[in-house]
Amino acid sequence: MRLKDKVAVVTGGAKGIGACIAQLFAREGAQVIACDMNEPGFSDPNVAFYKLDVSDSGACKAFFDYATSKHPKIDILVNNAGITQDALTRKMTDAQWNQVIDVNLNGIFYLTRHIGPFMQAAGSGSIINISSVVGEYGNIGQANYAATKSAIFGLTKTWAKEFAMKGGNVRTNAIAPGYIMTDILKTVPQDLLDKFASQTMLGRLGEPEEIANAALFLAGDESIYITGQTLSVNGGMRL
Repeated sequence: MRLKDKVAVVTGGAKGIGACIAQLFAREGAQVIACDMNEPGFSDPNVAFYKLDVSDSGACKAFFDYATSKHPKIDILVNNAGITQDALTRKMTDAQWNQVIDVNLNGIFYLTRHIGPFMQAAGSGSIINISSVVGEYGNIGQANYAATKSAIFGLTKTWAKEFAMKGGNVRTNAIAPGYIMTDILKTVPQDLLDKFASQTMLGRLGEPEEIANAALFLAGDESIYITGQTLSVNGGMRL
Protein backbone atom coordinates (compact mmCIF):
# COMPACT_ATOMS: atom_id res chain seq x y z
CA MET A 1 0.00 0.00 0.00
CA ARG A 2 2.70 2.45 -1.01
CA LEU A 3 0.16 5.03 -2.20
CA LYS A 4 -2.31 4.69 0.66
CA ASP A 5 -4.64 7.71 0.96
CA LYS A 6 -3.09 9.42 -2.06
CA VAL A 7 -5.12 10.82 -4.97
CA ALA A 8 -3.80 10.18 -8.47
CA VAL A 9 -4.86 11.50 -11.90
CA VAL A 10 -3.82 9.40 -14.91
CA THR A 11 -4.50 10.66 -18.43
CA GLY A 12 -4.83 8.19 -21.25
CA GLY A 13 -5.97 5.82 -18.53
CA ALA A 14 -8.49 3.70 -20.45
CA LYS A 15 -6.09 1.16 -21.90
CA GLY A 16 -2.45 0.25 -22.46
CA ILE A 17 0.19 1.81 -20.26
CA GLY A 18 -2.26 4.26 -18.69
CA ALA A 19 -4.67 1.52 -17.66
CA CYS A 20 -1.83 -0.48 -16.10
CA ILE A 21 -0.68 2.57 -14.16
CA ALA A 22 -4.20 3.37 -12.95
CA GLN A 23 -4.85 -0.18 -11.77
CA LEU A 24 -1.45 -0.57 -10.09
CA PHE A 25 -1.85 2.73 -8.26
CA ALA A 26 -5.30 1.61 -7.08
CA ARG A 27 -3.89 -1.70 -5.79
CA GLU A 28 -1.27 0.29 -3.90
CA GLY A 29 -3.98 2.24 -2.07
CA ALA A 30 -4.52 5.35 -4.21
CA GLN A 31 -7.83 6.83 -5.23
CA VAL A 32 -7.40 7.15 -8.99
CA ILE A 33 -9.16 9.24 -11.61
CA ALA A 34 -8.48 7.80 -15.07
CA CYS A 35 -9.07 10.32 -17.86
CA ASP A 36 -9.50 9.34 -21.48
CA MET A 37 -11.54 9.95 -24.60
CA ASN A 38 -12.43 6.24 -24.71
CA GLU A 39 -14.29 4.09 -22.21
CA PRO A 40 -11.96 2.08 -19.96
CA GLY A 41 -11.34 -1.55 -20.77
CA PHE A 42 -11.37 -2.54 -17.10
CA SER A 43 -13.41 -2.05 -13.94
CA ASP A 44 -11.94 -1.17 -10.55
CA PRO A 45 -13.84 0.26 -7.56
CA ASN A 46 -10.87 2.48 -6.72
CA VAL A 47 -10.58 3.92 -10.24
CA ALA A 48 -13.08 6.57 -11.29
CA PHE A 49 -13.40 7.38 -14.98
CA TYR A 50 -13.69 10.89 -16.45
CA LYS A 51 -14.11 11.45 -20.17
CA LEU A 52 -11.58 14.12 -21.12
CA ASP A 53 -10.06 15.49 -24.29
CA VAL A 54 -6.77 16.87 -22.99
CA SER A 55 -6.31 18.92 -26.17
CA ASP A 56 -9.31 21.05 -25.09
CA SER A 57 -8.07 23.77 -22.72
CA GLY A 58 -11.54 24.51 -21.35
CA ALA A 59 -12.23 20.83 -20.76
CA CYS A 60 -9.01 20.53 -18.76
CA LYS A 61 -10.04 23.43 -16.54
CA ALA A 62 -13.48 21.85 -16.06
CA PHE A 63 -11.84 18.57 -15.08
CA PHE A 64 -9.57 20.34 -12.61
CA ASP A 65 -12.59 22.00 -11.01
CA TYR A 66 -14.35 18.63 -10.83
CA ALA A 67 -11.36 16.80 -9.35
CA THR A 68 -10.69 19.41 -6.69
CA SER A 69 -14.37 19.49 -5.75
CA LYS A 70 -14.18 15.74 -5.07
CA HIS A 71 -10.75 15.68 -3.43
CA PRO A 72 -9.05 18.27 -1.22
CA LYS A 73 -5.68 17.32 -2.71
CA ILE A 74 -4.09 15.75 -5.78
CA ASP A 75 -0.89 13.92 -4.91
CA ILE A 76 0.06 12.40 -8.27
CA LEU A 77 -0.41 13.43 -11.89
CA VAL A 78 0.59 11.06 -14.68
CA ASN A 79 0.56 12.78 -18.08
CA ASN A 80 0.24 9.72 -20.28
CA ALA A 81 -2.32 10.63 -22.97
CA GLY A 82 -0.83 10.50 -26.45
CA ILE A 83 -1.52 9.67 -30.08
CA THR A 84 0.40 8.99 -33.26
CA GLN A 85 -0.23 10.22 -36.81
CA ASP A 86 2.76 8.85 -38.71
CA ALA A 87 4.02 10.03 -42.10
CA LEU A 88 7.30 11.06 -43.66
CA THR A 89 7.87 14.78 -43.17
CA ARG A 90 7.39 15.58 -46.86
CA LYS A 91 4.02 13.83 -46.79
CA MET A 92 2.82 14.93 -43.35
CA THR A 93 -0.29 17.10 -43.46
CA ASP A 94 -1.02 20.08 -41.25
CA ALA A 95 -3.78 18.05 -39.63
CA GLN A 96 -1.43 15.18 -38.78
CA TRP A 97 1.12 17.56 -37.31
CA ASN A 98 -1.38 19.62 -35.32
CA GLN A 99 -3.37 16.69 -33.92
CA VAL A 100 -0.28 15.13 -32.38
CA ILE A 101 0.97 18.47 -31.04
CA ASP A 102 -2.47 19.24 -29.57
CA VAL A 103 -2.78 15.98 -27.65
CA ASN A 104 0.79 15.05 -26.78
CA LEU A 105 2.15 18.49 -25.93
CA ASN A 106 -0.63 21.03 -25.50
CA GLY A 107 -2.64 18.50 -23.50
CA ILE A 108 0.12 18.11 -20.93
CA PHE A 109 0.42 21.88 -20.59
CA TYR A 110 -3.32 22.53 -20.36
CA LEU A 111 -3.74 20.14 -17.44
CA THR A 112 -0.49 20.66 -15.56
CA ARG A 113 -0.82 24.45 -15.48
CA HIS A 114 -3.78 23.89 -13.13
CA ILE A 115 -2.70 20.82 -11.16
CA GLY A 116 0.97 21.79 -10.77
CA PRO A 117 0.30 25.06 -8.90
CA PHE A 118 -2.43 23.29 -6.89
CA MET A 119 0.14 20.77 -5.70
CA GLN A 120 2.64 23.56 -5.07
CA ALA A 121 0.17 25.39 -2.84
CA ALA A 122 -0.40 22.16 -0.90
CA GLY A 123 3.35 21.70 -0.43
CA SER A 124 3.83 18.33 -2.12
CA GLY A 125 3.12 16.24 -5.20
CA SER A 126 4.61 14.09 -7.92
CA ILE A 127 4.16 14.80 -11.64
CA ILE A 128 5.17 12.02 -14.03
CA ASN A 129 5.36 12.78 -17.75
CA ILE A 130 5.37 9.84 -20.14
CA SER A 131 7.78 10.52 -23.00
CA SER A 132 9.31 7.93 -25.36
CA VAL A 133 12.56 6.52 -26.66
CA VAL A 134 11.52 8.26 -29.90
CA GLY A 135 11.86 11.58 -28.08
CA GLU A 136 15.43 10.67 -27.22
CA TYR A 137 16.60 9.34 -30.59
CA GLY A 138 13.97 10.29 -33.20
CA ASN A 139 12.31 7.94 -35.66
CA ILE A 140 11.61 7.95 -39.40
CA GLY A 141 8.03 8.96 -40.11
CA GLN A 142 7.40 10.35 -36.65
CA ALA A 143 8.58 13.96 -36.77
CA ASN A 144 5.42 15.15 -34.99
CA TYR A 145 5.54 12.44 -32.31
CA ALA A 146 9.28 12.84 -31.74
CA ALA A 147 8.91 16.62 -31.40
CA THR A 148 6.29 16.26 -28.68
CA LYS A 149 8.08 13.54 -26.77
CA SER A 150 11.37 15.43 -26.89
CA ALA A 151 9.66 18.61 -25.68
CA ILE A 152 8.49 16.70 -22.61
CA PHE A 153 12.08 16.57 -21.35
CA GLY A 154 12.26 20.37 -21.30
CA LEU A 155 8.84 20.68 -19.64
CA THR A 156 9.88 18.18 -16.99
CA LYS A 157 12.98 20.11 -16.00
CA THR A 158 11.15 23.44 -16.08
CA TRP A 159 8.33 22.21 -13.87
CA ALA A 160 10.80 20.56 -11.50
CA LYS A 161 12.14 24.07 -10.94
CA GLU A 162 8.91 26.07 -11.02
CA PHE A 163 6.72 23.90 -8.78
CA ALA A 164 9.44 23.45 -6.16
CA MET A 165 9.66 27.22 -5.64
CA LYS A 166 8.54 28.80 -2.37
CA GLY A 167 8.50 25.48 -0.55
CA GLY A 168 6.27 23.86 -3.16
CA ASN A 169 8.19 20.59 -2.87
CA VAL A 170 6.60 19.17 -6.03
CA ARG A 171 8.72 16.62 -7.88
CA THR A 172 8.50 16.33 -11.68
CA ASN A 173 10.07 13.46 -13.57
CA ALA A 174 9.69 11.75 -16.94
CA ILE A 175 9.64 8.16 -18.11
CA ALA A 176 10.88 7.32 -21.61
CA PRO A 177 9.54 3.88 -22.54
CA GLY A 178 11.08 1.84 -25.32
CA TYR A 179 9.00 -0.47 -27.49
CA ILE A 180 6.14 -1.65 -25.27
CA MET A 181 3.61 -4.34 -26.21
CA THR A 182 0.48 -2.22 -26.29
CA ASP A 183 -2.35 -2.52 -28.83
CA ILE A 184 -0.43 -0.29 -31.26
CA LEU A 185 2.48 -2.72 -31.49
CA LYS A 186 0.18 -5.71 -31.79
CA THR A 187 -0.65 -4.53 -35.32
CA VAL A 188 3.04 -4.47 -36.34
CA PRO A 189 4.34 -7.44 -38.41
CA GLN A 190 6.26 -10.01 -36.38
CA ASP A 191 9.49 -9.51 -38.34
CA LEU A 192 9.55 -5.86 -37.29
CA LEU A 193 8.79 -6.76 -33.68
CA ASP A 194 11.70 -9.18 -33.75
CA LYS A 195 13.92 -6.41 -35.13
CA PHE A 196 12.86 -4.03 -32.34
CA ALA A 197 13.53 -6.72 -29.74
CA SER A 198 17.00 -7.38 -31.15
CA GLN A 199 17.89 -3.71 -30.63
CA THR A 200 17.61 -4.11 -26.86
CA MET A 201 20.26 -5.58 -24.56
CA LEU A 202 17.60 -7.78 -22.94
CA GLY A 203 16.45 -9.17 -26.28
CA ARG A 204 12.74 -8.55 -25.85
CA LEU A 205 10.03 -5.93 -25.97
CA GLY A 206 8.65 -4.37 -22.81
CA GLU A 207 5.30 -4.90 -21.12
CA PRO A 208 2.95 -2.11 -19.96
CA GLU A 209 3.27 -3.36 -16.38
CA GLU A 210 6.98 -2.58 -16.46
CA ILE A 211 6.27 1.07 -17.22
CA ALA A 212 3.63 1.08 -14.49
CA ASN A 213 6.19 -0.19 -11.98
CA ALA A 214 8.53 2.67 -12.93
CA ALA A 215 5.67 5.14 -12.48
CA LEU A 216 4.89 3.65 -9.06
CA PHE A 217 8.49 4.22 -7.99
CA LEU A 218 8.39 7.87 -9.08
CA ALA A 219 4.97 8.39 -7.49
CA GLY A 220 5.89 6.97 -4.09
CA ASP A 221 8.12 8.03 -1.24
CA GLU A 222 11.01 5.81 -2.38
CA SER A 223 11.87 8.52 -4.93
CA ILE A 224 11.35 11.46 -2.59
CA TYR A 225 14.74 13.00 -3.48
CA ILE A 226 14.47 12.55 -7.26
CA THR A 227 13.23 15.37 -9.48
CA GLY A 228 13.90 16.76 -12.94
CA GLN A 229 15.05 13.37 -14.21
CA THR A 230 14.17 11.04 -17.08
CA LEU A 231 13.98 7.32 -16.37
CA SER A 232 14.54 5.34 -19.59
CA VAL A 233 12.72 2.01 -19.45
CA ASN A 234 13.73 0.44 -22.74
CA GLY A 235 15.55 -2.82 -22.13
CA GLY A 236 18.93 -1.26 -22.86
CA MET A 237 18.34 0.23 -26.30
CA ARG A 238 21.09 2.42 -27.75
CA LEU A 239 23.69 1.47 -25.17
